[in-house]
Amino acid sequence: MASGGERRRYDLLRLIDENEPIGSIRLVDLMQQRGYSIKDRTIRLLLSELDDQNLTEKVSGKGRRLTPQGRRELKRGDVSGRLEQIRERIATLTSEVTYDPAEDGGEVVAGAGRVPAARVDEAFDLLTALHESEVGPVPVSVVERGRTVKLAVPSSITIDGVLLSRGINARLVTAGLVEYDGEITRYIDAISGEGSTMDVVRLLVQADRTDVDGILHDCEGVLIVDSREFPLTRFDEAQDLSTATRDRIGGVLSFRRPRESGQVPAGTQGWEFASCTYGGVGEMAFALLHEHGLLSEWDSLDGLRPRSAFEAAPALRERL
Repeated sequence: MASGGERRRYDLLRLIDENEPIGSIRLVDLMQQRGYSIKDRTIRLLLSELDDQNLTEKVSGKGRRLTPQGRRELKRGDVSGRLEQIRERIATLTSEVTYDPAEDGGEVVAGAGRVPAARVDEAFDLLTALHESEVGPVPVSVVERGRTVKLAVPSSITIDGVLLSRGINARLVTAGLVEYDGEITRYIDAISGEGSTMDVVRLLVQADRTDVDGILHDCEGVLIVDSREFPLTRFDEAQDLSTATRDRIGGVLSFRRPRESGQVPAGTQGWEFASCTYGGVGEMAFALLHEHGLLSEWDSLDGLRPRSAFEAAPALRERL
């Protein structure tokens, strides 16, 4: 049976097909009439991803319509195939993480992206500044060199693998944007569902909604984070493991016990579960490079890499 997230995307494509060309405001109305609790900004993000997958295209001044590929997807009823693959890939990568923060060794999940070789110094200036900020360290690995340089940085999904390797099953429930000013102050937007049903990192970065550059200038930043639930009975252990991981491979963390005051991204947290919101440096690094027009093709879930393959951004910069 299709998940809620899959049904939502299928219904969105079907509504576009039935009403094209159609704008985002009208789509919000129609989706809400069908029982979806959804905002205009979320619709715009979803439409951006559909455009990126060549399932929809813009009609100047009128909204969106399906592409021929979008119609084929709709006819097959397989509109979420790529998204289902992402969910499965996250589950597979999480189960294969062997990273141990106590030893700072093992394999982590990494994202990877390419920057023009002619601008790699500029990219490392930014990564070094991020490393030296309060969200550092920023471990980086150079994977390939040529006309473009492929860089890898640890993904936030690594922390779920660390917890799982200790028998703590953390369930990803929400991803989105938060304001950050020394700590996570509030959620700006959140996309929730039963597990991860889309590459939310790509979606939010390409929508130009981040502001990682802000924290490099001692200002409020806007970061991509994901939130997971885990059993309250393992709270202390999960907090210690997550904090140790953050100290080794960077990022920002926020924990919340059931009914504890603080920012809640979406939904209702049960009494038996605590939550951990984590913003990884991989997601921050890609967002920062994109903000400066340096990031070309990239994959937020590139695969597993040994921790030993990464170096602190400033040290690696000196060797390039």
